[in-house]
Amino acid sequence: MKLKTLYLLFLIFAVVGCKSPEARRPVTQNSGSFINESIERNRELVAKEEAVILKMIEQDSTKNYIASSNGFWYYYNEKSTDSLNIKMPEYGDVVHFDYNIRSLQGDYIYEVGEIPTKRYAMDREDLFGGLREGLKLMKAGETVTFIFPSHKAFGYYGDKNKIGTNIPIITEVKLHTITQELNTNKSEN
Repeated sequence: MKLKTLYLLFLIFAVVGCKSPEARRPVTQNSGSFINESIERNRELVAKEEAVILKMIEQDSTKNYIASSNGFWYYYNEKSTDSLNIKMPEYGDVVHFDYNIRSLQGDYIYEVGEIPTKRYAMDREDLFGGLREGLKLMKAGETVTFIFPSHKAFGYYGDKNKIGTNIPIITEVKLHTITQELNTNKSEN
């Protein structure tokens, strides 16, 4: 009798123990409202920044502003008139440039000289998005002033130094040279 009871208990434990695990349900369920609210906040921020920038541009009739398809505005301080100078930077080209950064009010955040001349391999190194896209619109010897909304500049995180969260900026860039990278496909040993 004891043996039968033991077998029966063993059989019950074996059947219950082989049951497949059930998925755990979350204690609370979110409907994705946080993401939707975040998207709406970002849309409002972009619209607000663009309105301020467009008002600033409207009040400045001395310059010929160009709206970029990448979401920023710019004008030429010095435009290349050399008909032989038609090369714009492409992937892998190395560019040397100087730039400064100002607030929309015109106050310098970083002056020329505070930021050393930059050597940058196009799209192969880290650089904030607006400037990376802006350099592609320039030729050697040109000076261009860009107006970047915060999402094209340093965004939510800022530069962790002088530029805070969600700050639109004005950047004047002087492109010195464009050097074509000869061996962009070389393998490293």
